[in-house]
Parts: sequence; structure tokens; C-alpha cells
Amino acid sequence: MVNDEQVRRRRGLPAEPRVAATRARRRRSKSGAIWQGVAGSAAVGFGFLAYAYLTLPDVRPLAVVNPSTTAFMALRASEAKRAGKPPRTVQRWLPYRRISPSLTRAVLVAEDAAFWQHDGVDYDELQNSIEVDWARGQLVRGASTITQQLAKNLYLSPSRSPLRKFRELIIARRLEAELRKSRILELYLNVIEWGDGIYGVDAAARAYFNTSASSLTEAQSALLAGAIINPRVLNPARPTARLLRRQQIILRRTGAVTPPEPSPPLQIDEK
Repeated sequence: MVNDEQVRRRRGLPAEPRVAATRARRRRSKSGAIWQGVAGSAAVGFGFLAYAYLTLPDVRPLAVVNPSTTAFMALRASEAKRAGKPPRTVQRWLPYRRISPSLTRAVLVAEDAAFWQHDGVDYDELQNSIEVDWARGQLVRGASTITQQLAKNLYLSPSRSPLRKFRELIIARRLEAELRKSRILELYLNVIEWGDGIYGVDAAARAYFNTSASSLTEAQSALLAGAIINPRVLNPARPTARLLRRQQIILRRTGAVTPPEPSPPLQIDEK
């Protein structure tokens, strides 16, 4: 049975005032609910960002204190315990001025050729990474500078979540504001993972080549630098074809970068 309102609608006549008012209230109610949802989501997002920012670590002690452990070391120890294995941590701290310049150049080529130019974040690479991830619909491509990688190793996790990335960016900026470039590189080369339970370049040099990081050759340095991309799989002492290709690329490019000059030595507390 057709009611009066349906007849008016078919004839193109305006709705009765009572019906029109009801529709208007429904539209306003729906619009209000949408805006409340948007406002609520924005408030939650702001709360997460504020929490992430307010709980950031104080990086200033790193100027004079060598970290005794890192978030990655703690993560690997926890993984080992869950697997029923004893945690393994091999690390030998070596001051920046004693690390082979060939190793430093190779790492800069492999991981962050613009290290001298940026303030902790390479915005061109970051934009490219965002564009690639957006096109693929997932977080895949990395664009982390050495400073960002240091922030992740010291304080964060391998997670690719946006919140973790936000914290990494802010910590990287703080590291650049508080530390000299040579100190950032010294910390990085002494704490990053270079194999199962192997941390830092001197432990890696001794494990893979039975030598100190002071005495590494260009070929050895390029292999070590090439393995950083996947240190738990790539073994510099038994390089795969992939690692050998990376070694050759690094060797061809090492003349294009200059490592930071050693700064006057600080009184470092080697804890």
C-alpha cells in the first residue's frame, strides 16, 4: 500500500514539514557521530604520540659513557632463553680512533653515504621509502641512517610499527644534537649486531678474520660492511655470492666517502 509520503515523492513534491524535519535530524545525528569518531581517533593518536615523545630516553650521558648493553642485546638474550639456549654476547669496545679507516669508509658506503650531510634523518631517502611503502601497501623499504640505526639498536626493537619509527626519528635527532658525528659512529660500530651473539666491529673482526678492527684490510672491511644488512644470515668468513657482490660494490665506491676525523679524546667511562 502506497502512503501519502511515497506519492509526494513520486510526483516530485517536497516532503511534508514534519517528515523533512525528521530527515534533517537524522542527517545531523549521523554527521555528528562521524565527527565524534574523527575527533576521538585524533585524540587517541595525539595521546600515543605524546606518550612516545615524553618517554624518550636521555641520550646526553652517551657523550661520555659507553652503554653496557642495548635493547637488541636484551632482545636476543630473551629469544635465547625462550629457545632454551644460554644467552651469548661477545663484544670488545674499541675507540673510534683505533678502528681501521677502511672499515669506517666501507660502512658509510654500505649504510649511509650522506652521514656527513644530514642531521640524523635523510629526508630524501625517507620520502622515497614512504612512496615505495605506500605503493606496496606495507612497510618494507628501509631508509634508516646510521644515527637512526643506532637509536633502534640502543633503545628500540626491530618492529616496523609507525610508533616505533616515530620514536626512532626523534631519538636520532636528539643523538645528533647532543653528540659529535665521530662519537655517533663510534657507538654504532661498537654496538651493532654482526652475527649470532657478536656485537661491535672488534668482536666481529676477531670472530671472522682472527684480527683486530684496527688491522682490517679493505677487502675484509667491505665484507663486514656488506653483512650489516642481514648479520644473522650473512657470514663474512664464508661469504655467499650475494655478499661477494655487495663487497665489490662497496670496494668500488669507498673512494667517494670520507670518514669523520677523530676528535680530541674525551674522558670516556667504559662501563
